[in-house]
Amino acid sequence: MSRKISFLTMSTVLVLGLGPGAAAAGDDRPDHGTPGAPGIGDPYFPLDGNGGYDVLHYDLDVRYDPATDVLSGVATIRARALQDLSAFNLDLEGMEVRSVRVGSAAATWTREGGELTITPRKAVHAGQIFGTTVTYDGVPQTITDALGTSGFMHTDDGAIVAGQPDVAATWFPANDHPRDAASVRVRATVPEGLEAVSNGVLRDSRTARGWTTWAWDAREPMATYLVTLAIGEFDLREYVADGIRYWDALDPDLFAMDPDPETEGPSVGELAEGSLARQPEITEFLSGIFGPYPFRASGGIVDDHPEFQFALETQTRPIYASAFFSDPVSGDLVVVHELAHQWTGDLLRIDEWRHIWLNEGFATYAEWLWLEQEGLSTPQQEFDAIAAGAPPQFWELTIGDPGAATENLFDIAVYYRGAMTLQALRNEVGDEAFFAIIREWVASQAGGTVTTDEFVALAEKISGQQLDELFQRWLFTPGNPTAGG
Repeated sequence: MSRKISFLTMSTVLVLGLGPGAAAAGDDRPDHGTPGAPGIGDPYFPLDGNGGYDVLHYDLDVRYDPATDVLSGVATIRARALQDLSAFNLDLEGMEVRSVRVGSAAATWTREGGELTITPRKAVHAGQIFGTTVTYDGVPQTITDALGTSGFMHTDDGAIVAGQPDVAATWFPANDHPRDAASVRVRATVPEGLEAVSNGVLRDSRTARGWTTWAWDAREPMATYLVTLAIGEFDLREYVADGIRYWDALDPDLFAMDPDPETEGPSVGELAEGSLARQPEITEFLSGIFGPYPFRASGGIVDDHPEFQFALETQTRPIYASAFFSDPVSGDLVVVHELAHQWTGDLLRIDEWRHIWLNEGFATYAEWLWLEQEGLSTPQQEFDAIAAGAPPQFWELTIGDPGAATENLFDIAVYYRGAMTLQALRNEVGDEAFFAIIREWVASQAGGTVTTDEFVALAEKISGQQLDELFQRWLFTPGNPTAGG
């Protein structure tokens, strides 16, 4: 995730009860098993995610009408039971559930807050792969918090979906935590004349009776917050570079936007177009640091919705606010940042949200390496500028355990002090060991979840040095670690 900032570097209440049409309680109750936990075990967000099963695949078939803001959907979820389940939960906020089936049988359900509790007619056995189909509809909620607007954002001609940590549950039922990744297929039906852009590979688009269905397939597992959907008028461009299939979607209104009305220059659309054109080059550069690009597809989405003011590493297709494309350098840097997340954030997913610096610090450091490659700055110069000029409050947050408040999770210190931690590590162990640590970090953890302790252990193993003091000082101790020499 990137926040649009200026800094030193260059660079619905739900009623508890049976859902309508559900089978009466007491009929064909499960004969054994226990309910899955209503949370996955993240202390920051105790009810995020769910226990007792592992999702393998989401099949999302949605229809969205911008005239009413109503989304209707059928979500089919294939999962493996990790225990004998008499009931299990999915995360879902605000939407009206119309029916639930587990396998071929109707199931009962209850709602409380963001928890959808499903009771199958018969228990699901440990190790069993089972399917759950939820039919639902409603107006997806937009999230407003200390950092602004995110989630399912309704636009003048459609919608854009982006945010973290809880965006997915606003528009489809999910095991909504990075610890449970799954492949995703999205079929989005929208009024004819509009595009619907999601993750992965575009399989088909068909128009009938005034509606167009766009079918996207993302085979590589992803965290639920990384599933995106952008609906509206977009200039959709497809191309192939270095064996990777790209789809870029740019709002045509961007080409009428002037980033600086006082000077003549390229439009926001032209600047965004230019930065996205560098994606193959940037991907090659990042592959030299992190290892081969991990997915079959790539590309970017740029929208001009005025309330959308950040960028997000939505897997294989990052989504960007137009405000980042005010000049070529800032545009290129945000693309570097979100593409770096495809490795550190997407391929490697944080096990708990307190480890967020492993996402944002790495992606910010990738920006610094790009600046050096472009001849504009060096990581050490960026480090020195922040060490000398950051205000006292910048140093107060312990980024290794920042707290659950959104403004802390995505505080600018998580980004920049996170990157500084990596530069401090580089200075301590030397370039050869540092880049070996980065490459092995990605290679050894690919497709899994990661923690700070795991990174520290790997850094010590490869460098042969004891590094607890360095990481304690940079991640868990308030104050400027460079002060006083």
